[in-house]
Amino acid sequence: MPFSVVPFLLLAIPLLEIAVFVVVGSQIGVLPTLGLVLLTAVAGTILLRIQGFGLLARVRHTLDEGRMPGRDLVHGVMIMIAGVLLLTPGFVTDTLGFLLFVPAIRDIGWRFLRDRITVVSAGAAGGGQHPKKTDKTIDLDLDDYTREKNEHSPWREPGRRDD
Repeated sequence: MPFSVVPFLLLAIPLLEIAVFVVVGSQIGVLPTLGLVLLTAVAGTILLRIQGFGLLARVRHTLDEGRMPGRDLVHGVMIMIAGVLLLTPGFVTDTLGFLLFVPAIRDIGWRFLRDRITVVSAGAAGGGQHPKKTDKTIDLDLDDYTREKNEHSPWREPGRRDD
């Protein structure tokens, strides 16, 4: 998106929201319009919580399998944007927010972004692949363990003297 479009959107979106508020308010009244705005904010919060926790579980599962969760991370960003749009008062932003909660719409966004982003993983050797975790055992070699006291160890208790 060219930078010159951003100031235009910052002016156009609030003006569009005001126009839609006037039209909807004239059709159903002021109090029902305000109630509808509050209802969409509450519904957006509930959807954000449900889909957000589900997405976190899928990301964790994908990472445990040793794969990179690129699609799920992009979906997470879209869900976060949807939550912000639904918490912003207005019918236009609410419509865009509810559309971003639809997985098929997010998949269209993922297909658009997939070839335009690069996921880089730092960490384990082997091209950024995460090793598959099978259990929670910490493997400690005999060379790594000693019973001798080390005064310079970061794990010793401060102020404690072992004589």
